[in-house]
Amino acid sequence: MKTWFITGTSAGFGRLLTEKLLARGERVAATLRKPDALHDLQAQYGEQLWVAALDVTDTAAVRQVIGQAFADLGRIDVVVNNAAYALFGAGEEADDEQIQQQLATNLTGSMQVIRAALPHLRAQGGGRILQLSSEGGQIAYPNFGYYHATKWGIEGYVEAVAQEVAPFGIEFTLVEPGPARTSFGSGLVHATPLPEYEATPAGDVRRGVSDGSFAITGDPVKMVDAMLDSVDQRPAPRRLTLGREAYTKIRAALVQRLAELDVQQAVAFSTEIDE
Repeated sequence: MKTWFITGTSAGFGRLLTEKLLARGERVAATLRKPDALHDLQAQYGEQLWVAALDVTDTAAVRQVIGQAFADLGRIDVVVNNAAYALFGAGEEADDEQIQQQLATNLTGSMQVIRAALPHLRAQGGGRILQLSSEGGQIAYPNFGYYHATKWGIEGYVEAVAQEVAPFGIEFTLVEPGPARTSFGSGLVHATPLPEYEATPAGDVRRGVSDGSFAITGDPVKMVDAMLDSVDQRPAPRRLTLGREAYTKIRAALVQRLAELDVQQAVAFSTEIDE
């Protein structure tokens, strides 16, 4: 039996992970902003489910809650850094407060959860961290620029920290799901649209989201099963891409970036210091 710590468990992947883990007899420390959302699971599973209120933008609370979870549960095998949402709007449409909140939740909040967990994982001799990223950590859609900034940012952070803590037996997996039928869409925070963008790619995506033509083909239950299976893999996969759309688009983007890199190889090499 493993013990898991999961952020953002009120809905979506966080809730599904919590339900599946409890059903198979594992122990879960679940955090969310409004713990009332888990009363049904607490009534069903009792002490198997440890619950705490947590807003990941509150760094002091992140440290206190993670410290308390380790103190109460003794050992935590897997940390799932899941809490996130998306700000939806073109670059100049979002306001300062919206941008700050997006970065504080998805990027800084995720980094602070990792920072708070690492000393405990190191002290217990290792552990796993599943960092929920997105296909949007490798590709980009118009209107999701600030969301992408957080996902590309957290991928870079994890790439660095994973190398730092590998000697302590701590492994990371970046989970990159494509669009899935969760409550993600209904949780979008919308910037005030500017009419100037109506006839641009940003307008096309806005219409696709509002009329339902934006393809959402991922099965969240199957995606959660794949996340759970990944924890049993040794060594940990650095990335776990989920969904046909995600795989296809990420692969195309990587091939294009590699071709673009190769084209400018001569320029890159020409800027070395002459010996």
